[in-house]
Amino acid sequence: MILTVTLNAALDVTYRVPRLEPHTTHRVREIVERPGGKGLNVARVLAALGHDTTVTGLVGGRTGDALRALLRAAAPGVADALVTVAGDTRRTVAVVDGADGDTTMFNEPGPVISSEEWAAFTGVYRELLADARAVALCGSLPPGLPVGSYAELVRTARAAGVYVLLDTSGEALRRGIAARPDAVKPNSGELTQLTGLTEPLRGAQEARRRGARAVVASAGAEGMLAVTERGVWRAAPPRRLSGNPTGAGDSAVAGLLSAVVEGLPWPQRLARAVAVSAATVLAPTAGEFDLRQYAALLEQVEVTG
Repeated sequence: MILTVTLNAALDVTYRVPRLEPHTTHRVREIVERPGGKGLNVARVLAALGHDTTVTGLVGGRTGDALRALLRAAAPGVADALVTVAGDTRRTVAVVDGADGDTTMFNEPGPVISSEEWAAFTGVYRELLADARAVALCGSLPPGLPVGSYAELVRTARAAGVYVLLDTSGEALRRGIAARPDAVKPNSGELTQLTGLTEPLRGAQEARRRGARAVVASAGAEGMLAVTERGVWRAAPPRRLSGNPTGAGDSAVAGLLSAVVEGLPWPQRLARAVAVSAATVLAPTAGEFDLRQYAALLEQVEVTG
C-alpha cells in the first residue's frame, strides 16, 4: 500500500464565467467541484496506475463531508483514512474567464487544528505506516500546526522503515528536509526559496546537503532533474506541450512513488514522473490524465545522466 497525507485538504470549486470583470455581478455558466489537496491528487493518479492507495489527513464540517463523498465517487479504489476535525475544511475557488482562459484563484486558509486533533492524527498515521511501503507528505499546513509538523511525520516514517517523499514549500520544507526524507520534489521557485540558488543543479545539490537523500526538481515544460546518491539525471518530454498544468506536479509525485515501490532504478522513475506529468498537462480535465497518452509519452521521454 502507498499512503498519501494531506493535512490541508480542500474542496476545489471552479466557476466558469463569460468574462471576469471587477466591481460587477457575474453569471456562472458552469460549476465543477472536486476533492482537492495535493495528497488526494497524488492518490487518484496512483490508483489509476494500478496501485493500492490510502489517503489520510485532516477534514471537517460539511465541506469535509462533501469532499469525502466526491472522493468516493471520483476514486473508488482509494481507501479513505481521513481523520475528522472540528473545523470546516477549506475551499479553493477558481474563477475561469471564458474570454481569455485565465484563472483567478481564491484559497481559504483551512481549519485551525488543536493539539488534541494533531495527537489523534499522528496515532492514526503510525498505524497506517505499518502496512505502507511508501508515503507522500503533501501540501501546505493548516492553521494551528507548527512548521515542524512535516519533520515529525518524516521522522516517524523513517523510524518505521517506510520510504518517505516530502512535497511542500517554505519553512515547512526547510524544517522537513532536515529530518532526512528519502526524497523531496520542489519546483524551481521552491528550490530557489529553500537554497537561495537559482541554478537548478546547484540548488538541488544544496538541498541534498541539507538532508534530503534525493532531490527531484521540476522545471515545468523543461522536464525534471534528479540529484541522488546514485547519480544525476535529467528527463524531458518529447516536445513542448500546451495545455493545463494544474495537477501535473502531483502526477509527477505519483509517478515517482509508483516506480519506487516497483523497485525501478532512478532513470525509469524520472521517465515515469515526466510522462505522467505531461499526460496530465494534455488532459482536457485539470488534474486527470489518459493512460494511453501516458504510455505513448513514456516511450518518448529522453533521460540523460
